[in-house]
Amino acid sequence: MAVSNNITAALNFVALLCSVPIIGAGIWLASKPDNECVRLIRWPLIILGVLILLVSLAGFVGAFWRLQCLLALHLLCMLILILLLLFFTIFAFVVTSPNGAVSVPGRQYQEFRLSGFSGWLRNYVTNSGNWAQIRTCLSSSDVCPSLAREYSSPDQFFASSGISPLQSGCCKPPTMCGYNYVNPTLWVNPINPAADTDCNLWSNDQSQLCYNCNSCKAGLLGNMRKEWRKANIVLIVTLVVLIWVYMIACSAFRNAQTEALFRRYKQGYV
Repeated sequence: MAVSNNITAALNFVALLCSVPIIGAGIWLASKPDNECVRLIRWPLIILGVLILLVSLAGFVGAFWRLQCLLALHLLCMLILILLLLFFTIFAFVVTSPNGAVSVPGRQYQEFRLSGFSGWLRNYVTNSGNWAQIRTCLSSSDVCPSLAREYSSPDQFFASSGISPLQSGCCKPPTMCGYNYVNPTLWVNPINPAADTDCNLWSNDQSQLCYNCNSCKAGLLGNMRKEWRKANIVLIVTLVVLIWVYMIACSAFRNAQTEALFRRYKQGYV
């Protein structure tokens, strides 16, 4: 029984380590300007990681002190958390699968269209109540001011592939409008203002820019998609490890129960 409990303790230590990348992914997402404004996914991810850490710690204590009831409860809770992580991973993958990116002739950066993204994610962001808060948050962030500081010439700006989807959608007008470049956040004299409704929504007021545009909403979704898919790679790897650890832990727990039953039988208690 000691061997099985030692194995269980070691496995719970591995599961405890698995909670670190989950919490780290949540913190990383929380540090991004778009997720700081949307706040859709970061807290559930951090909370899930903390719960896995606490449950793994409980399993480690149960194995160390040979508390079979605590180990059984730990396995049940861990199963629920693994299923939640599985649901969360699949959900994030599904809603970020559609890509609204559109290539722009003569530009290294891309622009984005709302229609190209997941309906659920699009509806959540474009909801009037949600967008009002998101828009205020974005306009007070450093997303667009940093773009203006980084690029000083049109050639440098148009040749850059480092412009984020959020900056592409919110900090400049759509290319189809035909605005003339002054600096990354100052554009004048459109030659085709009827090309899109966003053309008339553009403002050189630095507190307005294109924050009311559909292109800004699409750029926000493009940023979220890019970051969520990176985080999803971490979640998939962690999920595979956790499932593997859980299966071995269940086997070790059953072996410990069998050993205890056999010992009682030998001692004449059964």
